[in-house]
Amino acid sequence: MAHLVERFNYSPAVKVGSLIYCSGQAGRDSEMNVIDSSLEDHFVAAWENLGTVLRAGGSDFEHIVEMTTYHVGLQDHLPLFLDVRSRYIPRTDVPTAWSAIGVSELTFPGQLVELKAVALVP
Repeated sequence: MAHLVERFNYSPAVKVGSLIYCSGQAGRDSEMNVIDSSLEDHFVAAWENLGTVLRAGGSDFEHIVEMTTYHVGLQDHLPLFLDVRSRYIPRTDVPTAWSAIGVSELTFPGQLVELKAVALVP
């Protein structure tokens, strides 16, 4: 993600004490191209990118305490998004705090979702 750091003066995550604050991660590949093969592939890529940032900071999906997701087409995409989300954050006795926000556009053309998270660093 060095390209994004250089271009936007942006940090994929910031660690503060025992928490890691992850910047929004999108459905794009390692070359920063937006995934447009399918909506599911787009969502999976966003979750995989979030996982990369979490692991680099010493955490993982199971340690997420709060999420905010931004969606272009929230109402139409929510059922599929929830299906993909469940592959990364399974149901537990204490669900993750989560806000889903519908937006008109995101940073790059074709970008449909952005995942932002706060996680514990065990």
